[in-house]
Amino acid sequence: MGGIAALAKQSGYQVTGCDANVYPPMSTQLEAQGIQLIEGYTADQTQLNPDLYVIGNAVSRGNPLMEAILNQGLPYTSGPQWLSEHVLQGQWVLAIAGTHGKTTTSSMLAWILECAGLAPGFLIGGVPENFSVSARLPGRPTQDEKSISPFFVIEADEYDTAFFDKRSKFVHYHPRTAVLNNLEFDHADIFDDLAAIEKQFHHLVRTIPQNGLVVSNVEESLQRVIAKGCWTPVELFGSEDKWHVANAKGDGSFDVMFGRECQGRLNWTIIGQHNQMNALASIAAARHVGVPVAQSIAALCVFKNVKRRMELRGIVNAISVYDDFAHHPTAIATTLDGLRAKVGKSRILAVLEPRSNTMKLGTMKAALPDSLTAADWVFCYGGNVDWDVAEALKPIEYKSQVFMQMDALIQAITNLAQPHDTILVMSNGGFDGIHQKLLDQLV
Repeated sequence: MGGIAALAKQSGYQVTGCDANVYPPMSTQLEAQGIQLIEGYTADQTQLNPDLYVIGNAVSRGNPLMEAILNQGLPYTSGPQWLSEHVLQGQWVLAIAGTHGKTTTSSMLAWILECAGLAPGFLIGGVPENFSVSARLPGRPTQDEKSISPFFVIEADEYDTAFFDKRSKFVHYHPRTAVLNNLEFDHADIFDDLAAIEKQFHHLVRTIPQNGLVVSNVEESLQRVIAKGCWTPVELFGSEDKWHVANAKGDGSFDVMFGRECQGRLNWTIIGQHNQMNALASIAAARHVGVPVAQSIAALCVFKNVKRRMELRGIVNAISVYDDFAHHPTAIATTLDGLRAKVGKSRILAVLEPRSNTMKLGTMKAALPDSLTAADWVFCYGGNVDWDVAEALKPIEYKSQVFMQMDALIQAITNLAQPHDTILVMSNGGFDGIHQKLLDQLV
């Protein structure tokens, strides 16, 4: 919603908005773009008299402002619907869908197109460090500065659109190029099972034209989606006869392969096998719009990742503190595995806040212990959930501690940390600013 607000502002609209508990980097980005942010939802905000209310999917019935909008019969729409009608219409949309890696892959693809001089627009659920903003309108391509770029890269989320539109957000985007990164069960608050999510992904596939392209991971769940019916060419990645990785090294570098032919070597500092898959997907998608593979590889060699994706927040007394958005067990495991490959035998102190709706329901709690295998020590904040976190982590109780108070959590981490350790903080929220508090206390 913050990105949508930025696009509306860039389009010439006067934009205000309200939310609860907004934290950086989105809060600071909105301020930098001159967008007034009102804390909380009060009925008297209708006195601003906007032409249209754009409603995010975090808003539900009972929200005071939403009730006032309904009672007064004021005009409203969803964020994805507004995007479809006012930004994406007529664009060559490149949509990145999947349970994991949407933000990173969208950022990679947007950066590749930018380096190719194509000046794409984009809407990403994070802040790519190469751009410093999460959303912008298409610009003027290097090769034709009299026209506006037709390309728009969008992070395509399967979460529902709004309380009044229960379809997945991505069905509104009508991409010509679609990346299906991976597919696992998630969002247990709105989906009953994996089959329900696969159905939504198939709804997306059904909107892609015959002259488009589906770039898909080879994993079984996505192949079931495609088998339900696909009218678009498909390119697979993660398969040795299509896009795949070879000669990967611990520093993150690897050969980009298409079939048996090496397309070039990607030398970068981004860690983890999941990011290798993200890179392959972005390279394949960029090729669909005419970017040579060698040019894509060169662009990714200077890709800086996304804020809150293995973002180094600081080093104190040779102790590194990283911030990562991981909150699903698979994301936690792949993030830790990538970090382990980077730091070798040095100790990893994993700090976890189960905060997502799925985690709060306890749906994934049984998978938590295995997801934390690569960590030497695990510190978990259990203040946001109703289930017994300590019981869930009992298989790894020899290396885990659970805290209900932030001060005690921070003290325990700083007491244990020693030079050359890496502290990895994982949460999809602000986590009460724990990253800076740790850095301050480690001094």
